[in-house]
Amino acid sequence: MPAPTTTLRLLAVFLGLTFSAGQAGAFKFSEEEEKAKGDDQARAQRIGQLVSAPCKQQLKNKKIMLVIAERTANGYNTTQSRYGPHFQAINLRLRALGLKTYTQEEIRAQIAQAEIEAHFRNDPDAAINASKKLGASFILRGLITTQTGINPVLKINEVAVHMGFTLVSAGGRTISSVAAKDESYSGTDMLGMALTLVNEQADEVVARLYNDYCRSAGAK
Repeated sequence: MPAPTTTLRLLAVFLGLTFSAGQAGAFKFSEEEEKAKGDDQARAQRIGQLVSAPCKQQLKNKKIMLVIAERTANGYNTTQSRYGPHFQAINLRLRALGLKTYTQEEIRAQIAQAEIEAHFRNDPDAAINASKKLGASFILRGLITTQTGINPVLKINEVAVHMGFTLVSAGGRTISSVAAKDESYSGTDMLGMALTLVNEQADEVVARLYNDYCRSAGAK
């Protein structure tokens, strides 16, 4: 049986190690928390700078039509009701900037499904016809694509979700293209992953589209 002094020393060492490990864990957590906070602040600053461009007058009384599609093995899925939450996430941010938009119901009521599909095949005539029907000044196209594979390190299924946004004029001229991308190692709900991606990055995506338009308008 160890002497009392030895037992006390062992207990002190054990408590010291436990306290040090706790300190290290707390320090690591604090570091990560500070980094995340710094990233959020930097992102907010970028967004603020992007939307500070003075072009609200140029956008007054101009409306944007937002359409979303998903690239599949068989072409494009352009059923707009399928992307309601994605549409709302972008639409709300456009309106928060003071931009005028159409609802999905208004778009479906006046634009034929074939014309929406033609938008994503970069058919300029379809873009012009659809814009005239609604009286839209711009079309914002959101395209969801996914890529699957095996992670070379973890040796498990990997899914990458990409969402690209292209802002074009009523005449078909490209004004801006912005992309967002994320990865999941086990997710199978592609639309859910795309929605998470939109919600995480939509503020900056919309801000970049807005800024690109403002710079384009200022260059004229």
